[in-house]
Amino acid sequence: MLHLNNEGLRDRAAWEAAGYALPRFDRAAMLEETRRAPQWVHFGAGNIFKAFQAVEAQKLLDAGALRSGIVAVERSESPEKRASYEAHDCLTVLVTLKADGTVEKSVVGSVAEVCWLLSGEAGAHGRLREVFTAPSLRLASFTITEKGYRVDGADGDLAAGPDAARGYWGRVTALLHARWQANAAPLALVSMDNCSHNGDKLKEAVMTFARGWAERGLVPEAFVSYLTEKISFPWTMIDKITPAPDASVAELLRADGLELEAAVTARGTHIAPFVNAEESEYLVVEDDFPNGRPPLEQTGVLFTDRDTVSRAERMKVCTCLNPLHTALAVSGCLLGYTRISEEMKDPELVRLVRGIGYDEGLPVVTDPGVLDPREFLDTAVNVRIPNPFLPDTPQRIATDTSQKVPIRFGETIKSYAERPGLDPAGLTFIPLAIALWLRYLLAVDDALRPFPCSGDPMLDTLQAQLSGVRPGEPETATDERLAPILSDRALFASDLVALGLAPKIGGMLRELLSGPGAVRATLKKYTAETP
Repeated sequence: MLHLNNEGLRDRAAWEAAGYALPRFDRAAMLEETRRAPQWVHFGAGNIFKAFQAVEAQKLLDAGALRSGIVAVERSESPEKRASYEAHDCLTVLVTLKADGTVEKSVVGSVAEVCWLLSGEAGAHGRLREVFTAPSLRLASFTITEKGYRVDGADGDLAAGPDAARGYWGRVTALLHARWQANAAPLALVSMDNCSHNGDKLKEAVMTFARGWAERGLVPEAFVSYLTEKISFPWTMIDKITPAPDASVAELLRADGLELEAAVTARGTHIAPFVNAEESEYLVVEDDFPNGRPPLEQTGVLFTDRDTVSRAERMKVCTCLNPLHTALAVSGCLLGYTRISEEMKDPELVRLVRGIGYDEGLPVVTDPGVLDPREFLDTAVNVRIPNPFLPDTPQRIATDTSQKVPIRFGETIKSYAERPGLDPAGLTFIPLAIALWLRYLLAVDDALRPFPCSGDPMLDTLQAQLSGVRPGEPETATDERLAPILSDRALFASDLVALGLAPKIGGMLRELLSGPGAVRATLKKYTAETP
């Protein structure tokens, strides 16, 4: 048997015989160095972190370019989470699923310890406070999803001040306050979440509390000045497809003799000591680190200026990957698919995503210079998304679609409206993707069988607005029901009614609703002439 813990790794021959790459650095020395002089703390130790940032740190540790590991910060403690970390000594197995069918397995040991942000007494105390007040700390990175930056319901913490803050961003800002009190050392707070201008979202969350406390006289204005003068909030663009740990991958590991004890927390979070991911990965980072940084350029991370990061993010999110994923997600749910890769064997869906990317996206793409848009799109369409060994699902990607549509489709539509000689009313594939999303929100598949929509903060509101849309209803009635949705700039980054797209989207939706098999028939109609 292979035991995933420090003691189990002593039998290196057994692990290597089973095909696992192991950490090459002295882990005991790394743990001691992290305890003494931490450099990197990471909030949100989920799948993308375990498959990407933790691996980049391990590469530097193996090369001797980094001596301390990562201090991982979980939002809140649970008995299951703590037991998993302790049982495996913060080790994780990464399974890289390549498009050619080969599999790479490695043990990732760069995480030195875990801290719990919302557990224990109020305020920034304990080991996490020690980490944050260490002058050696260079960066605090975040992968907490776009929703994690909301500061709704912050009134209690704003009134409480840093020593009594109990919410997420109150605690994070309290840690920065502790650093300011201890030594006022500089630091980079780096969002690595998949959202536009992510550094600004992180900065806004922190500054909401700092300014709120200063206005109430709970902290001096000098603390606010410290944040604006010595704390940086770099922008980043990140991309690596990392689905939830899959049962088929778990069986593969068990066949190697690896002991796996999966668990589920009281909140329904699945815990597994492994993560599965694709091989491709991209990380473009604004190089603004006032206290220095690990030499991550040695691992392939691209460091550049803010404008270039913005262009890279727009290229990926607006054109070359994310719009394709969203179109496949809602279409796949309607057509009964449970794997994104299987959708890439469907000729109509392939023509749909190629139309969105090549025909309608590339003409207005922002070229970041550090990555070639056509090459990025080619890799996405021909290698990454069709990867049959990557267990990603349309149901997962369909989550929170209302939060994604403004960027993934709205920005391209806006570009067509703003550029001379281009007319958004001439678009076909993006309007079809929007119509498919509206059809998806009705929660009935192409065979007219009900299915559960994935979680979305706007789901109830949108379904209520669409509740009267039915097959065969008059054109004017459909248009009236759609007008409040399609004119919502928060949803589409522009007014689609004013841009003349409402009749096209409404007509497509009526076709998609014309009876059993209408989704397939509509896809065939609008993708038929695409090469």
